[in-house]
Amino acid sequence: MEGIQDNGYTRLRYTEGEWSYEDRYTGYFRSWGHETVFYKGKPIWAQTYGGGMEEKYLGDDEFADRTFGFLKKAMGQGEKQTQFQPRGQKFFKEGDWEYHCSVEGDISKFKGSEEIRFKGEKVFTHDFVGGLVFSKD
Repeated sequence: MEGIQDNGYTRLRYTEGEWSYEDRYTGYFRSWGHETVFYKGKPIWAQTYGGGMEEKYLGDDEFADRTFGFLKKAMGQGEKQTQFQPRGQKFFKEGDWEYHCSVEGDISKFKGSEEIRFKGEKVFTHDFVGGLVFSKD
């Protein structure tokens, strides 16, 4: 996956054959981003997400780094090949960390939220919305 900095945004891109994926986001403690899946260069699926650390953790670099490390781990869990999972699976736990995700809808149109708890306390949230893209051509 290639990462590029562009006017305050980070852009991650992955390509395999005629398929590609792009994640473009800005911010750190609070962030907003947009993911797109392309087929033959045309967008076919998109998702917008945003949120971040709870107020009391804004500015705590070390704790935010740990939280985002856990988020990446949680998002890599589950069975994305056979089940629609736009972020992470419904629940993932490792030590004192818990990830919870709820989704309404399916790949064509959905909305949801995710939350991370540390020792039972909510420390991070994201909301997301997305679905299939149908272009004019």
